[in-house]
Amino acid sequence: MYNQIRVFSVCILLFASCRPAQYVPKPPGYYKLDTPAEHKYKLFDEPGCPYTFEYPEYSIIGTDSSDLSAKEPESKYWINIYFPDLSGIINITYKNITKEQPLDKLNAEAFEMSFFHHEKAEYMDHTEFLNQQGIDCVVYTLGGNVATRYQFTATDTVKHFIRGALYFDVTPNADSLKPVSDFVERDIEHMLQTLKWR
Repeated sequence: MYNQIRVFSVCILLFASCRPAQYVPKPPGYYKLDTPAEHKYKLFDEPGCPYTFEYPEYSIIGTDSSDLSAKEPESKYWINIYFPDLSGIINITYKNITKEQPLDKLNAEAFEMSFFHHEKAEYMDHTEFLNQQGIDCVVYTLGGNVATRYQFTATDTVKHFIRGALYFDVTPNADSLKPVSDFVERDIEHMLQTLKWR
C-alpha cells in the first residue's frame, strides 16, 4: 500500500509539473556603440583653409562631395569628420560673410536647419559662448529621436562663418545613442574651443 501511495504521489507531481511552455518575447534590442577610452586630439591645419582646430585622433577628415557642395563657391573648405567606430559624422560647411551672404542671413539659415527637426524633437536648446580666440559659438541641442542631436555655428561676425551638424548612421534612438552623443559632444566643444581663423 505504501508503494502505491508513493507511485501515485510521483505521478501527481509529474503531471502537475508538465505545463505547456510559456514564451516571453525579448524586448527590442538597440545597436551598441563603444566609445574610445579617452579623448585625444590632433591639429587640423590644411594649407589654404581659412580655419584650424583640434579634432579627435579616432576620427578621419575627408572633403564634402555632396551635390550641394558642387554649387557653393566655398565648398572646397567643407569637410566631413568621420567616426568609423561610432558610425558618426560631423558635417562642417564654411561660408564667407559678404553683402550677398550677410551674417543675419547665415544665422537664419543655420537656425532654420536646426529647427527643421523640431517636429521630431522633444525640445530644442542652445548654448552661446566665446572661445579663447574671441570666436562667437552657438551649440544647438535637440532632444528626442532626431537625426541630429547637436548642431553648431561659429563666426567672427565680420568675415568667417562655420556651421556643423552631428549625424549617426543608425536609426535615431535617443536612449541608445545618448552615451555616444554625450561623448562626441565633448569633442565638438573642444573643436569649437580650439577653432582659429587665418
